[in-house]
Amino acid sequence: MSTLWLDHRDLELRLEPGALVPYVAGMRQRPAPLSLLERVVIIGNCQLEARILAGLAAHGVAVSIINPRHPRRRARLCGDAHGDATIRIAQLAAFHDPAAKYALAHALVLAKAQRLFRLVKQMKKQRPDARLPLTHAQEQLHNVLEQLRGPAADASFGLEALRGLEGAASRAGFSALSVVLPPSLGFEGRKRRPPPDPANAALSLAYTLLHHRAAQTAWAFGLDPLIGFLHEPAHGRESLAADLMEPWRPEVEEWIWRMFAEQRLRKDHFSIQPDGACLLGKAGRRIFYRSFERDLAPVFRALRLQTRQLVRRLRKQPHMEEPAP
Repeated sequence: MSTLWLDHRDLELRLEPGALVPYVAGMRQRPAPLSLLERVVIIGNCQLEARILAGLAAHGVAVSIINPRHPRRRARLCGDAHGDATIRIAQLAAFHDPAAKYALAHALVLAKAQRLFRLVKQMKKQRPDARLPLTHAQEQLHNVLEQLRGPAADASFGLEALRGLEGAASRAGFSALSVVLPPSLGFEGRKRRPPPDPANAALSLAYTLLHHRAAQTAWAFGLDPLIGFLHEPAHGRESLAADLMEPWRPEVEEWIWRMFAEQRLRKDHFSIQPDGACLLGKAGRRIFYRSFERDLAPVFRALRLQTRQLVRRLRKQPHMEEPAP
């Protein structure tokens, strides 16, 4: 199974027997066998007929269409959905059960804080020159973990307080990232809408792609991407997708750090637009997509395992029975 990344001007897609064929400026490109495709990611404009989307859906191929200038403006064809409605019934039951909802949200925040703590520990080993600020970030994360393992382990702590700990962990992680990234990037913490510097632009794009993957994975396992536990449902928000990706954000942040540290991504791959938005250019996007798919493959496998485990956990709720095989 694989992902086909399409990022060209004058792009057109055609469907041939057993294959999806891109055309760039009228020139036929290498066909992509449908039997090997799991998803297609289209960046920017593309010409395609409705029957092509129907054909991809029939083969269970998910499609993501992303506007690189406005990552939140996106469209998606999720591919095959699980046919068992009892999974969504169990998801709704957990959402309406305060104890179950809190337990699921707590597990997400704890996993994220643990990964952030390990990441900052790695940063300290590789950057002894930044030991003082990194130690401060590590202490903040240690404090969050102590609270998560103490009173916050009980539902009486409350979801809002739990979200406060998640926010504190995120701020500590970004403060550590600001220390280890090259100063020339101008990263001073997480900023978006629009991202003003290369690191924030790379983070926004990576988070968008991971969110798409999480929503597609939730859909494939029979879950409703809109109904989350840590993130409250809101109009237009795929709260469960945001939940599922939360523990893996530290992996994305580590990947961004290493991409810039190893100069696979550089400042000259980006440009500042008139509205102040920093955008990744064509040459940089080619590097970004290839590395994203290869380097974060273990995260995508872990995301599928995490989603499968969530389904099993939901099924084990009181009054939920495992269907007969």
